[in-house]
Amino acid sequence: MNLLKNPELLDRLAAAHALGTLRGGARRRFEALAREQAPVRAAALVWQGRVASMNELQAPSEPSPAVWTRIENLVRADSEQQAMAAARASSANTTAPATTTGGWLRSLALWRGATAAGALATVLALVAAVGLRDQLGAQVSELQARLDATPAIEYVAVLNDDQAGASMLVTFDPKSQKLTLQRVGSFQEASDKSLQLWALPPAGAPRSLGVLGQDRLLQLTAGEGDVREVPALAISLEPRGGVPSERGPTGPVLFKGALIQKML
Repeated sequence: MNLLKNPELLDRLAAAHALGTLRGGARRRFEALAREQAPVRAAALVWQGRVASMNELQAPSEPSPAVWTRIENLVRADSEQQAMAAARASSANTTAPATTTGGWLRSLALWRGATAAGALATVLALVAAVGLRDQLGAQVSELQARLDATPAIEYVAVLNDDQAGASMLVTFDPKSQKLTLQRVGSFQEASDKSLQLWALPPAGAPRSLGVLGQDRLLQLTAGEGDVREVPALAISLEPRGGVPSERGPTGPVLFKGALIQKML
């Protein structure tokens, strides 16, 4: 199929590629087309930019000072090892025979100095190793905490308007129980209206998941049970503040799309 003649399919494939839901041979074929055809490549870049902007929700983090301490300890230990090696080499290259009392004493002093330098280097290396172990433990704890705070996106949906144009990107993180919605279209509701998100179960009436504010990026609280086995989501235009869930959508449904559970 010629993607250039089917912009709706091209937009959906680009969205799935950016979200990571396009896998296997389909992903490789799309990437090959993107390398050969500029419109396909442009669509992929547009969706990558849209998904990347979701990083604005992440709190900034500074590198740990332990990294610099670790580097300093490694450099210091290396310097001490080089000093010990130089002292041993100097002793080995001594050509004067230690046959006299003065020569013997000088050789003894040299070996004592080399032994002391080696002992000092060993002590410093042990101290550096102990400090490095403690710092690595702190780094592991910090990385684990950051990993626990990283969103685990498990569900993804791209909601399209009646012209099959992408208008809203929805992701769900079961770990934080948050739905994240990003407006990717140009629609903006009037001040006396609100957009309301609905789950469309396979059987039964639509169920409200929350009322959207007018920000381009926002979050709603939801449990995994609210989205599990829900095949699609929809957004309707309602009076300001939304309507009760049991009434279902009262205004027009503006956007709709399938909810996909990621496998990776």
